[in-house]
Amino acid sequence: MKEFKADKLTVKIYETREKMGVVAAQEAAEAICKMLKEKETLTIVFAAAPSQNEFLAALVAAQNIDWQRITALHMDEYVGLPENAPQGFGNFLRKAIWDKLPFGKILYLYNDTLSPEENCKRYETVLAENPIDLVFMGIGENGHIAFNDPHVAFFDDAQAIKIVDLDLACRQQQVNDGCFGALEEVPTHALTLTIPTLMSAKQIFCIVPSVRKSQAVKAAVEGKVATTCPASVLRTHNNAALYIDKDAASQLTIK
Repeated sequence: MKEFKADKLTVKIYETREKMGVVAAQEAAEAICKMLKEKETLTIVFAAAPSQNEFLAALVAAQNIDWQRITALHMDEYVGLPENAPQGFGNFLRKAIWDKLPFGKILYLYNDTLSPEENCKRYETVLAENPIDLVFMGIGENGHIAFNDPHVAFFDDAQAIKIVDLDLACRQQQVNDGCFGALEEVPTHALTLTIPTLMSAKQIFCIVPSVRKSQAVKAAVEGKVATTCPASVLRTHNNAALYIDKDAASQLTIK
């Protein structure tokens, strides 16, 4: 493992994505246990993507976490998918982790009986009532965090959650990840927590494997802190760590 700082961001590089996921989960479990000694309950925001598979599997296997004291949220969701669609992020997280552990509360972002606008208002209340302690996230091929693609990303966004249109690179990534068979199947809009909402967390774990993310990782770590690569904002957080495998690190000049 190699480790260095990019501004405030701790960057950790591992030989394999499996090792990356396991270590990130171990350190996340330690952070959870430490925070539970200081607070009665915690709120954790989860990302839903294949890039998180190794991390989530290792977190499920972690010992000595009192999950009943944890409220789980997710950071984004498509608009327009059927309620039971496997590509739905709530459904992904339910299968990957939420059904496997005794969480105190699981608060899903999207309710099919409400409009997207009504869902935003509902989740604004959820976020106000459950200040975020931890965020477990990834980075998109276009540098997005959650669904804050570059053209809709604002570091000073006044909204806590909003409706966004997804850019082509973001939608193509969903095909590249094997979540959809073709681009036309990918929804064009989604709900997302905004960047200030994500950055309000006390601690952030960002887990990013694969060579397809290497350009975004390079921009996030070595480029300007700018919305052209929304993930670059992580370099300004006081307690954030980026976990990457050697493939995701392959374009970095810092070795």
